[in-house]
Amino acid sequence: MKKNLIVILGGGESGVGAALLAKKMGLNIFVSDSGIILQRNKRILIENRIPFEEKGHTNSLIFKAKKVIKSPGISRNNSLIKKINLFGIPIISELEFGKTYLNNSYIISITGSNGKTTTTSIVYKILKKAGLHVGIAGNIGRSFSKEVLKKKDIYVLEISSFQLDDCLKFRSNISVLLNIQRDHLNRYNNIEDYTYSKFKIAIHKNKEDILIYNHDDPIIRKGLKKYQIGSNNCIPFSINEELYIGAYIKYNNIFIRHKGHQEICFLNIEKIPLKGDHNIYNILASVLISEILNINKKFIKQTLLYFPILEHRMEKVLNINGVEFINDSKATNVNAVFYALKSLSSPIIWIAGGKDKGNDYREIFYLVKKKVKAIIFLGKKNKKFINCFQNIISIIRETENIKKAVRMAYILSIPGDNILFSPSGSSFDLFKDYKERGMKFKKEVRKLFYEKNRYFF
Repeated sequence: MKKNLIVILGGGESGVGAALLAKKMGLNIFVSDSGIILQRNKRILIENRIPFEEKGHTNSLIFKAKKVIKSPGISRNNSLIKKINLFGIPIISELEFGKTYLNNSYIISITGSNGKTTTTSIVYKILKKAGLHVGIAGNIGRSFSKEVLKKKDIYVLEISSFQLDDCLKFRSNISVLLNIQRDHLNRYNNIEDYTYSKFKIAIHKNKEDILIYNHDDPIIRKGLKKYQIGSNNCIPFSINEELYIGAYIKYNNIFIRHKGHQEICFLNIEKIPLKGDHNIYNILASVLISEILNINKKFIKQTLLYFPILEHRMEKVLNINGVEFINDSKATNVNAVFYALKSLSSPIIWIAGGKDKGNDYREIFYLVKKKVKAIIFLGKKNKKFINCFQNIISIIRETENIKKAVRMAYILSIPGDNILFSPSGSSFDLFKDYKERGMKFKKEVRKLFYEKNRYFF
């Protein structure tokens, strides 16, 4: 291998994107993955003559690298990562690598335990409707480095804590902190470490940059006092208080108030199809960003009034004989389940489970007692779940089979019930990701629908 080698660890979306950008810039690169690289990604690497390996790492080659670009899915506690650190080889994120090759593009970064995808999608659609040359990337499933090759004027990025972990200097013109809840505590030592990771989106900023944050979130308010924020422009949003500056709800309307100015009324929230407090937070953050960028109000309204429900997020699948099936597979932590349960009024049969991430389920006990009539745990290790809820709910079932979970739920239901698939854990015990999990749930619901209604076809 030539000198000045850059090793890209991980042959997924972010790794392949980084490899394509590096190739375009004439850099000497090598992609290494401990698992099997997807066929479509291998094809891209081969077509672009990018050397790679899979099913293991050649350590002797990696330890000669000038720099390592790490997939966010690889933990900092990984043994190979620890060895790379011992060799003093710099490790950077794909986000930071991509930004190196941007000139004057405007960056909007959005993070939070929940709501990242929805908020990122809303902002992107508003800016696109306004006719701006905008790209969308990050944790939403598109490599930022790959999008950098398209040279957009503005980028809207969904950013996870795992991506932020490897960011040393990454900064955005506008950063958004939606919320911080107990999450990923199987990877972080404690909530403080997780909070610091999220706050890296706010720490690396210039004075003229803007931070938008959730005023109602106690962990964020505490973090604002604890960490040194680079920006002089910190703008809050709230659904509980009328703010002196920022975005808030009053008389069911969205209002924004700038410093020293009268409040501006945007839209009645009851007209917006996205429902629930969690979505109101996402909408407030999106409206604030749009207002800062001087986007015409008509484009904001048009986007919000016709914004579709995102797949796998409180997605109504089918109503079978009066029983509503809802796919909320993207709910991988307790806070997401909290808002899902809160948004439903009819009795709920809750399908939960998955790989636990250090969740504290006590915060949803009240809602479960009040609204849930039965729980079905879908996963390989259900003991913690059962121990948490056995004194709260009398009807608890468990299975490792999603077909059985759907049918159990239907047997336990009566017309008027909701069957809510809102796992609260990650999908990796039984599925590749939350998308596969959600798709299989919907598939089994449709099968059930055709069985129950076959005589009508």
